[in-house]
Amino acid sequence: MPGQKDKLFYQELLDTCLTAGQLMIEGGSEMYRVEDTMVRIAKSAGESDPRVFVMPTGIFMSIDHGNYCQSILVHERNINLELVDRINSLSRAFAAREITLRQVKSQVFKIAHGGFPVFPLWLQTIGAGILSATLMVMFMDNYDWVDFPAAAVVGAIGFVSFYYFKRFTKVKYLAELVAAMIMTIVTVGLVRLFPAMIIDNILTGALMPLVPGLALTNALRDLFKGDLLSGMGKICEAMLTAFALGGGVGIILKFLGA
Repeated sequence: MPGQKDKLFYQELLDTCLTAGQLMIEGGSEMYRVEDTMVRIAKSAGESDPRVFVMPTGIFMSIDHGNYCQSILVHERNINLELVDRINSLSRAFAAREITLRQVKSQVFKIAHGGFPVFPLWLQTIGAGILSATLMVMFMDNYDWVDFPAAAVVGAIGFVSFYYFKRFTKVKYLAELVAAMIMTIVTVGLVRLFPAMIIDNILTGALMPLVPGLALTNALRDLFKGDLLSGMGKICEAMLTAFALGGGVGIILKFLGA
């Protein structure tokens, strides 16, 4: 039977690996990258045969030939590639013996409990507005420059609506539905005030910050890698988001007769 020291070490290793994997999934990482990072941490700590099973909604891991096994659930999945990079860098620094396991655990738990800096809401809103306007230009051939600021304004309003409704409802797809409805209402109002604007151009650009492009890309990457379960799960998640956005736009356009 393993001693008390071994139990503490294995528990610390499991906690570190599982929390690191959870943070990477929450940041939008591919499943193979999560597995690779967790296995790297475990092997660098001296574990010869770590076993990891990763899904978008949870992680299972066993070490010491199956004597220690633990799981963790993942409830939130967003886009924060800086978070993914930070955790991956910690694992590589640990593999290079630049830091200790305790330091890795301390940094990982610090990030997990709100110690990771994020961009303020006002800056994210400005970014959403710029992205909306520029992507409208990219995707729409027939547009007028009057649509450019309109797409930026509507995209920023939609992003803020999604941000606050998601915090209020805790249901991502409902928040996307409401945000799409608000964006459509604002767009219809702008078009009626300024008839030169084109509603299709504005909505196409404004919806882009909420379109699940990264989720689809990661889903295809997982499918090509052979992670069929996680790939199909992410595709379903992306489709639900697309249905929510399209449904919100369609409901308002039908109701207002635009």
